[in-house]
Amino acid sequence: MHSLLIALATSPAPTPTPSLRPGLSEDQVTPGLLGFLLTAFIVVLTALLIVDMVRRIRRVRYRAQVEAERMAAGEAGTSAVGTEFRADGPGYPAEGRASRPEVNGDAGPGNR
Repeated sequence: MHSLLIALATSPAPTPTPSLRPGLSEDQVTPGLLGFLLTAFIVVLTALLIVDMVRRIRRVRYRAQVEAERMAAGEAGTSAVGTEFRADGPGYPAEGRASRPEVNGDAGPGNR
């Protein structure tokens, strides 16, 4: 039994033939340029979607954090200046938007 195992371990493995089956060309078994371009497009599109989703998740977390800080400041009885947001525009504090002429309807010197 031992000699059989040694004979199997030392005998070379048969190598597969490097050519294709008869009747097949290389174009029939490879994706070609179109397949590569389509795969590359899908990979780039997926990467862009992941980056966009991470940005959106980060924005939602930041807004929740600001809202929690505003609520905590409201419960403590102090004013959280700069953390209050108006419903008519995302990202601007309520006090900062009131002083902007385009928000109040006033046409500034450059907006006439």
